[in-house]
Amino acid sequence: MRKKHFYIYCLNNMYFIGVDVGTGSVRAALVDNTGRILKKSTKIIQTWNPEENFYQQSSEDIWRSCCKVVREVTEGVPSEKVKGIGFDATCSLVVVDNDGLPLSVSKNGEREQNVILWMDHRAKKEADFINTTNHRVLKYVGGKISLEMETPKILWLKNNLPKNTFWQRVGRFFDLPDFLTWKATNAISRSLCTVVCKWTYCAEQTLDGYWDRSYFEEIGLDDLSQNNWSKIGNEIIEPGQPCGNGLTENAAREMGLTVGTPVATSLIDAHAGGLGMIGVGSKNPTDFKHRLVMIGGTSTCHMLLSDQEVFVDGVWGPYYGAMVPGLWLLEGGQSATGKLIDHVINTHPAAKHLNVTDGVRAEDCLNELLMKMTTDRGLDAIDRLTEDFHVYPDFHGNRSPVADPTLKGMMVGLTLSVDQENLALIYLATIQALCYGTKHIIESMKEKSGGSLNVQEILLCGGLSQNWVFLQCQANVTALPVRTSTEDDPVLIGSAMLAAAASTLSKSPAELHPRSSSLRDAIALMASDARTVHPSLDLQAYHKRKYSVYLEMLKHQKMYKTIMSRNP
Repeated sequence: MRKKHFYIYCLNNMYFIGVDVGTGSVRAALVDNTGRILKKSTKIIQTWNPEENFYQQSSEDIWRSCCKVVREVTEGVPSEKVKGIGFDATCSLVVVDNDGLPLSVSKNGEREQNVILWMDHRAKKEADFINTTNHRVLKYVGGKISLEMETPKILWLKNNLPKNTFWQRVGRFFDLPDFLTWKATNAISRSLCTVVCKWTYCAEQTLDGYWDRSYFEEIGLDDLSQNNWSKIGNEIIEPGQPCGNGLTENAAREMGLTVGTPVATSLIDAHAGGLGMIGVGSKNPTDFKHRLVMIGGTSTCHMLLSDQEVFVDGVWGPYYGAMVPGLWLLEGGQSATGKLIDHVINTHPAAKHLNVTDGVRAEDCLNELLMKMTTDRGLDAIDRLTEDFHVYPDFHGNRSPVADPTLKGMMVGLTLSVDQENLALIYLATIQALCYGTKHIIESMKEKSGGSLNVQEILLCGGLSQNWVFLQCQANVTALPVRTSTEDDPVLIGSAMLAAAASTLSKSPAELHPRSSSLRDAIALMASDARTVHPSLDLQAYHKRKYSVYLEMLKHQKMYKTIMSRNP
């Protein structure tokens, strides 16, 4: 990792903590002031799935896990050397009562289950209703609100849980990242990132944002405006700004840290990954435009920064200041990526015959087999193995740019073969289809912006970045370089960058370096080097044809639905 200069106030032996609450676990990292991860810890968290589309968690379980992993990564480190802590988390909905205690979101009233997980799809009816309003706030979510966002979920709770035992007892609704900073500091502020991206808060370049009362009135949640919107947030702060007065006495004791340790205003987990990646491998790490960040795991989030307010159908945003101060964020996504790859592997009869051992994944076996198949068939690249096999990848609906959750997956070229080579072809065609989906998002952004949103490189992190076939395919399909971080966990680095910014801004004016006043400084100082995969230009014509098939499959699926919807 290249050496970086750090400001005078940030000398040796200064550390920051990044905490990431994902779908199934809580992780923490101890990070130094150059962005290197020194130590990590992970704790599994519990999820309840009482019925189809219902996923619930416990905020108490999550908070206990956060404290545990922080204690583990700081063991042996003097608490005064820890200069800040930053949180990121999934965009899950947390509900507490008037005393700040968990308020159940479960039909059966289990007290500890007070979190609706981001992937919970119970609010489809409510989201469909909201989208019929065509309210002006919807233009900031690609024209359609997602059932995974917070206002449809809140509306479901109001419509479906007993009013006297739930609605009248609600004290506050939090996005999970904001719940964590509240538990750490007792400050009720919310992150601009969470409320803009998931709650329809209207942010403007002047930072004089507002809740649109007419929207909440129209969808039946007008009572949230009472007491100056206190239940959903009336103090909105930019990510990386200090939150409250730092760690409270209780939180400091639970984490083994010093009272008053600066706590940063949080980010959604994908956005923390975006923060940790946006400066990777850049000669000018403060020039963020034209770099598409992909956070590729179970699903994939595509993030692009712009200095212009550009609207793209099916792409969330533009969100002002939601990740980097002063810039608009556009956010596309694919609902199932790593999960889809796992699905096509695990449901194939040949999967059980793969030589999977400790340290060797199914993907590794298939990648090796694809290389052998390429050699045996006299081809110049594995890409060409799928000339007669095509996949449309929206098995779990399309988030961007079509924004149609009812779309399904498609395969063309199936035979009676069920051997490992057949599995390898399906696996490769699925990866290619996911890459065509990213190309579709990039082209939609460019078209709608008149060319100003012109992606010049892709920055990829998450589980998909560990698969060299996926990396090379993404580069080949888009004809763009794909870069990954030399550090293995940019999400945690992103949270640590928040901590570094909060630590700086918590200092007295006399202690501050004149150039150390923003989150941008933390990005420039802590961004890692990059590994780069370059595209094979010889394959551009081939992938252009395959991409045309991808788009035709999308048209055909829509056509088939139209045919079947006709009355006999």
